[in-house]
Amino acid sequence: MSRTVRAVAGIPVPHLEIVLGAVAWVAGTLALPTGVGTVLMAAGLGVTGVLWVSVRRRHGLGARLDRALRTQVLRLGLGVLVALVALGVVLPLVGGGWGELTVPIGCAVVGVALFPLSSLLTERSYVALGGLLVVLAAVGALLALNSAGASLPQGVVGIVGALLLWLAGCRRIGLFGELRARVGR
Repeated sequence: MSRTVRAVAGIPVPHLEIVLGAVAWVAGTLALPTGVGTVLMAAGLGVTGVLWVSVRRRHGLGARLDRALRTQVLRLGLGVLVALVALGVVLPLVGGGWGELTVPIGCAVVGVALFPLSSLLTERSYVALGGLLVVLAAVGALLALNSAGASLPQGVVGIVGALLLWLAGCRRIGLFGELRARVGR
C-alpha cells in the first residue's frame, strides 16, 4: 500500500471525518429507544471528543489552504449543507413514507461530495470513503423500502457511517500508524 505524499504544511482539514462521524452517530442514535440511544449518543460524543483532542494535538487546525482552494472547499461544504437541509425538509413531507429515506440519501450526498473534495485536496482516501458511504446509503435505502419505519435504516446508516468516517479519519491523520509504532508490531 502506498503512502500519501503530504505537503510540508501538513494535513488539510484534519477534523472533517471526525465531525461528519459525530453527525452520523447522532443521526443513528436518534433512531434507537430513549435509554439505549442516550447512552450510545453520549459514548459517541465522548469518542468524538477524544478524537478531536488527539487530532488537535498532532495537527492543530491542519494545513493552511490558499484562498482559491479554501473558497472551493467552502462552496462544496455549503452546497452539501443546503442539500442535506432540503432533504431533511422535503422528504418527510412527501407522502408514501419517503421520510425514512432521509438518512440514507443524506449519507449518499455526503459520499458523493467526497469525490470532488478528493480532487480539491489531492486526498485519494476520500474516493474510497465516498464509495463506501454510497454503498452504505444504498443498503440503507433498501432497508428503508423493505421495512416498516425509519428506525432500522436510520440506525444502521448512522452508526455504521460514523464508524467508517472515524476509522477513515484515524487512518488519514496517522493515528493507526502511531498506534502500530507504539505496540511495536
